[in-house]
Amino acid sequence: MPKNEKPLQVMGIVNVTPDSFSDGGEYNRLDDAIDHVAQLIDDGADMVDIGGESTRPGSHAVAVQEELDRVIPLVKAVRQRFDVSISVDTTKPVVMSESIKAGANLINDVNALREDGALEALSGTNAKVCLMHMQGEPRSMQLNPHYDDVICDVKTFLQERIQACESAGIQRERIWLDPGFGFGKSARHNYQLLQRLQAFHELQLPLLVGMSRKSMIGHVTGRDVNERLAGSLAAATIAAMKGARIIRVHDVKETVDAMKVVAATLEGEHL
Repeated sequence: MPKNEKPLQVMGIVNVTPDSFSDGGEYNRLDDAIDHVAQLIDDGADMVDIGGESTRPGSHAVAVQEELDRVIPLVKAVRQRFDVSISVDTTKPVVMSESIKAGANLINDVNALREDGALEALSGTNAKVCLMHMQGEPRSMQLNPHYDDVICDVKTFLQERIQACESAGIQRERIWLDPGFGFGKSARHNYQLLQRLQAFHELQLPLLVGMSRKSMIGHVTGRDVNERLAGSLAAATIAAMKGARIIRVHDVKETVDAMKVVAATLEGEHL
């Protein structure tokens, strides 16, 4: 880890989509999205994750040009106005390339660079990439997901994608991993992943996790999507204590406070 890099980082979610499961339609206007980014930074976000296509269960793909029109102006505006790391949540190689040109530092791909041209879009750049595990595709991924061993299956998939990246010239130090909570997994699968998150340290790469407001929280709390802050903070804290490095969330201010407590605990700090 670089000397100046925080051991725990918080990634704030910026959805410029009409149909995301939690905040769809709230930041469709560029000015509103920029204001939201400013608030996330004020709240302590280390990076922002901009997404122009919903990946919620049952969602449908959008055209490349539509996604570009949603994402690229915001990436450019954030790069011009703020000193913050920019992630773009996309599966499309063209959007990856244009986002990096516009100033994105990271591509966050729920499809783990499996689309034709995705590996090539990253290989000739210095951008980082987060490889996520997803069983199936967004529109059908929650229809009876099945694993022989969810930990082993997800780990094997991620190892294969790491090897594909390295073969394409994407160095290991540019790769992050995400086990894909809620992406083709039942509530039981999700909590098995959280319970055994340390198993993924065998891959020796930083772990990004995103459980904020997801159905796995609602499953055990019975809370609606916008009433899941406490459950989301609990999940984020457990993940961080088990070694996750990047926590992707909607509620940045509260999560930053939680991560400060986790960091102090892990460092054995006595106040």
